[in-house]
Amino acid sequence: MHMADVNITAETRTEFGKGAARRIRRDAKVPGVVYGHGAEPAHVVLPGHQLMMALKTSNVLIALEVDGETELVIPKAVQRDPLKGFLVHIDLLTVKRGEKVQVEIPIQAEGDLAPGANLLEYVLSALPVTAEATSIPDFLTVSIAGLDAGDAILAKDITLAEGVALDVEDDTVVLQVLAAQAEEAPAEGEEGAEA
Repeated sequence: MHMADVNITAETRTEFGKGAARRIRRDAKVPGVVYGHGAEPAHVVLPGHQLMMALKTSNVLIALEVDGETELVIPKAVQRDPLKGFLVHIDLLTVKRGEKVQVEIPIQAEGDLAPGANLLEYVLSALPVTAEATSIPDFLTVSIAGLDAGDAILAKDITLAEGVALDVEDDTVVLQVLAAQAEEAPAEGEEGAEA
């Protein structure tokens, strides 16, 4: 069984308001709210650096210890400072093993497009799915080998692990291949530019 990716110990937050939030951030910590399962939202303070590292993994599963109790949580909404990029606030959703949650999983293309100067466009950079909270894939790999201008990959073409279901229409375009230039394609025999 997949265990949590990271363990983080948080403190219960007792002070509120702008001044308090500033003090929290000055201590390199991040205010957050933990909610889910009909419980009252819990206000917590999280260690900033640990949290930043954890968030490098998409949909990271965190074992969050607060007051001696540990809960599994996943990040639901992360607010960053638009200029400096530091974490301003985080919403965490408590999850139970085997419970389904709605998340977006980043998409990685692999393989080479058909020869010719074609461009790959990510219409969606992440695919909305419902997955088991404790086994959310880090990313989805999509083969684009041999695709040519005008080809597209639809949501239903992407292989999902067992227990992962699409949260978008089957025929949603995820990736599409565009011709790089508006002119005619190079004549036969001429090498197309390397993508």
